[in-house]
Amino acid sequence: MPSSALPNRYARQLALPGFGLDAQRALATARVLVIGAGGLGSAVIPALAAAGVGTVGVIDDDTVELSNLHRQTIHGQADVGGPKVASAASRVAAINPGTTVVAIPERLGRDTALDLFAGYDLVIDGSDNFPTRYLANDAAAITGIPLVWGAVSQYAGQVGVAWAAKGPQYRDLFPTPPPAGSVLSCEQGGVFPTVVAVIGSVMAGEALKVLTGVGEPLIGRVTTFDSLSGGFRELAYQRDPEAAPITELIDYDAFCGVTPTESGTAMSDDTVTPAELSAILERGDDVVLLDVREPWEASIVSLPDSLLVPLGSLESVIDKLDPAEEFILYCHHGTRSEMALQLLTQHGFVHARHLGGGIEAYAREIDPGMARY
Repeated sequence: MPSSALPNRYARQLALPGFGLDAQRALATARVLVIGAGGLGSAVIPALAAAGVGTVGVIDDDTVELSNLHRQTIHGQADVGGPKVASAASRVAAINPGTTVVAIPERLGRDTALDLFAGYDLVIDGSDNFPTRYLANDAAAITGIPLVWGAVSQYAGQVGVAWAAKGPQYRDLFPTPPPAGSVLSCEQGGVFPTVVAVIGSVMAGEALKVLTGVGEPLIGRVTTFDSLSGGFRELAYQRDPEAAPITELIDYDAFCGVTPTESGTAMSDDTVTPAELSAILERGDDVVLLDVREPWEASIVSLPDSLLVPLGSLESVIDKLDPAEEFILYCHHGTRSEMALQLLTQHGFVHARHLGGGIEAYAREIDPGMARY
């Protein structure tokens, strides 16, 4: 954008003490990669574009679902079923045609992360899983660029900045990931919609501060927000002097104790693919379809002749199920069904499997006419 247009579009931030044209020009030439075009990305991406960041890369392999829209405001009703990166790019174009969007419709992986990060000045991690958070931290450390990270859970969230050259990293705050399944996802535990807006805005602000040199970024500090009280707290942390330097990327699913169940990845013996389940149903095999979602979800769409037992109630009724029968468990995306499968296995159910990718994958791959949410 020509400098003659700057005073009009960016007048209110140019007027800020310590900001000025130099900061604005720094934003215009900056390249920022955003991981995730979901709830946090919905706050981060428009804010970067509105502030005048020159290039915004957006990496996300997901599609828009109806249940996203209460918090993922970068997408609309008409975007349901489409790639999130596409609707994110469209939103940016409407906000600021001077910002270039690089849409990357794929999942961040260790095979591509280093080359991808090397093309950007700063990375913002708005992902929703621990393997990606550790991968983003390590790739940023190796490439030497700053990382702004954020996370939300139900009514609360947190934000920090990891920059290996200037202070501690995400690994110094969280040396090891929590046990797999111990932290509720948005699907499992829900999320208060305004939490992602608050946390995403703080993340965007941290990125703008790092890019322009204005203010004091959250390096060595993490800010937490509790929407139920409306309060913020700050925690300081330091480098771990005994931590080994990060020199290479690792298997982050294994590090976090996560078994991939998404379509297109290797399935375990305890996992049924949508195609396999379709064949089982077509043959009329003697199986019990155990739906571990909530009643409101089952009222939208269910597989035929399913037994509905929400995950939170499963342990209390498990003695009423027959361990000799063959069970196929399913939920929305496969996370809750995998947890339910572990519970059944612990109680001696040796003929139980679960649907990888959940009913969402089944609808996408087998029955596109099935209702989705």
